[in-house]
Amino acid sequence: MNPTARRKGLFLVITGAIFWGMSGTVAKKLFEQTAIDVNGLVTVRLLIAGSLLLTIQFWVKDRSQIVGVWRNRRTALRLLVFGLVGMLSVQYTYMASIQHGNAAVATLLQYLAPVMIIFYLMLRKQMVFTRKDLLTVILALAGCFFLLTNGSISELSVPFPAVVWGILSGAALAFYTLYAVPLLRQYDSLVIVGWAMIIGGLGLSVIHPPWHTDFTDLTIDAYLYLAFVVLFGTMIAFWFYIESLQSLSPQETSLLGSLEPLAAVITTVFWLKEPFGFFQWLGTGCIIGLILLLAWNKKSSSS
Repeated sequence: MNPTARRKGLFLVITGAIFWGMSGTVAKKLFEQTAIDVNGLVTVRLLIAGSLLLTIQFWVKDRSQIVGVWRNRRTALRLLVFGLVGMLSVQYTYMASIQHGNAAVATLLQYLAPVMIIFYLMLRKQMVFTRKDLLTVILALAGCFFLLTNGSISELSVPFPAVVWGILSGAALAFYTLYAVPLLRQYDSLVIVGWAMIIGGLGLSVIHPPWHTDFTDLTIDAYLYLAFVVLFGTMIAFWFYIESLQSLSPQETSLLGSLEPLAAVITTVFWLKEPFGFFQWLGTGCIIGLILLLAWNKKSSSS
């Protein structure tokens, strides 16, 4: 492989993962400093980012897929379900967990999704539980225990609603990951994710129209935070990740994607000054270890 192309791929996936992790922290800052709530942010984030992804598809890739995805009734129905139950659920539960708690805990809880997928596939008898899977589950449970209790069973170290939304975020991500597979085999990722974002944004707009959120009274800093979440933390992060697959293997991008929770933890602790105890750092290590183990297993099984 061309070394220049590989360096480009590494830059794209690392930058995308860091943007993903940082966007949660920036969203928390936005919630603290403005009257914008999770409904308004998720609606605007999905509609703008989805439109931009489809615009990229139109100018850079096969533009016929943008309309073509709707010509098959079964595919169109699956895309609608993916947008409303998959994309919207992932985005909303993740942002709700951030609003009630912090970005580090929300991001790490979302990474329980691989464990949920393991249990789902076991129930469907599509996989056999191995010692590696047992280690995965132990790391996930230990990580969550230390992260949420800071070593004390008497009380949670984060608000209970943040925990509930975070676990729901993991479940939504598990559904999102499994349900998207048939769609991604037929169409470009930018088409599927772009339309899913627009569908999710329109679905939430029925309950909470974007014009019900006042974006005119924001400070310059707040506008910058909002722009970062929509452009860098959503549209560019996903685009960079997809583009990195042109020069890196899926296993490499999956491994480097573990920088996302690390970026969320670091920015939460050092930028937002959120307190993190020793056992919470230990829990963070367990969950990052879980992600690395899963990525390494994928790499080993494909080689």
